[in-house]
Amino acid sequence: MKKVLIVEDHADMRELLSWQIELMGYVPISAKHGKEALEKAIAEKPDLILMDIMMPGMDGWEAARTLRANPETKDIPILAATALFRDSDLNTCMEAGCNSYIVKPFTFLELQGKIRELIPQANGALPS
Repeated sequence: MKKVLIVEDHADMRELLSWQIELMGYVPISAKHGKEALEKAIAEKPDLILMDIMMPGMDGWEAARTLRANPETKDIPILAATALFRDSDLNTCMEAGCNSYIVKPFTFLELQGKIRELIPQANGALPS
């Protein structure tokens, strides 16, 4: 079964995203911050990382750059989840190594579509 690592510092949002990921037919794995995300990415080998950008300590940009620099995690797709929507912020997501981004707040169907773009061979639980 496909695994999605959810990196989100807010507990309520982590829980909501975990529930949505499960509804899509994936196994959710949670991390509270960038450092924990690095550890879990190596240990769990997820098929996708859903990365919050604005987090205390190591932010999502630094975590993405670190994941890209590590041979064990460099090929895992990263979907940035951010409330930042200026072009310069979104460009920074891509420059940090994210494959795509989704702007908060987003709908379940928007999230599902982005995940399907990044894991095209996966069959989510809900129809298109």
